[in-house]
Amino acid sequence: MEDAYLTLKGTSEGLYKDKGSKFIALAHHVTTEEKAKEIAKAYRKEYYDARHWCYAYILGADKAKYRANDDGEPSGSAGLPILGQIRSMNLTDTLVVVVRYFGGTKLGVPGLINAYKSSTAEALQLADIEEKFVQRAIKITFAYPQMNDVMKVAKQFELDFGQQFFDELCHIEFLVRESLYPRVKELLEDIDDLVFQEKEA
Repeated sequence: MEDAYLTLKGTSEGLYKDKGSKFIALAHHVTTEEKAKEIAKAYRKEYYDARHWCYAYILGADKAKYRANDDGEPSGSAGLPILGQIRSMNLTDTLVVVVRYFGGTKLGVPGLINAYKSSTAEALQLADIEEKFVQRAIKITFAYPQMNDVMKVAKQFELDFGQQFFDELCHIEFLVRESLYPRVKELLEDIDDLVFQEKEA
C-alpha cells in the first residue's frame, strides 16, 4: 500500500510582481483545517493594508481534504491556481496564503491566474520538502530477557520509539509505518510472553 507522502518542513515565501501589484505567497506545513484557517486569519491581520488574502490547502496522506478561497478575486482566479501548484508538486498537509497588494491596474483573469500561480510556485520551489509516512502507534509489554529480540525487530524496521517505561516489565511504544505493520506485528507476537497492543491514533 502507498503510505508515503510529501509535505513541507517549516515555512517558505515567494514573491511575484505585475503592473504595480505585489503577490506575497506564504507556504506552511499544517495538519488540520483549524490550523490552516488560523494561519490565514493571522496573515489577514499582519498584512492588514493588503487588498486580498487568498489561500488553498490540501490535508491528509490521501489528500482527501482540500479548499481553495478566492477572497473576493474573480471566481477561480486565485484559490484554484494556488491549489493547482500544491497538487502539481504532489504535496499534502500544505497551506499557501497569497497576500495581494493592488497596484492600481487591473490584471484581468488570465493575469491574476498567472500571478497567483507564479508566486505560489516560487514559495513551494524554495520550500524544504520532506517525505513522511502513514504510521500506526503500538505498545508492547514484555519481560527483560526478551529485550534483545524486541530491539532486533526495532532495528530491522527502523521503528520510531515513543514513550518507554520500565518496572518489573518493559513497556515500549513504537510508531510503525503502515506498509510494514503486518510483518512487525507478526514478528513481535512471535516473541514469548509479549503483549502487543495497538494504540488509538
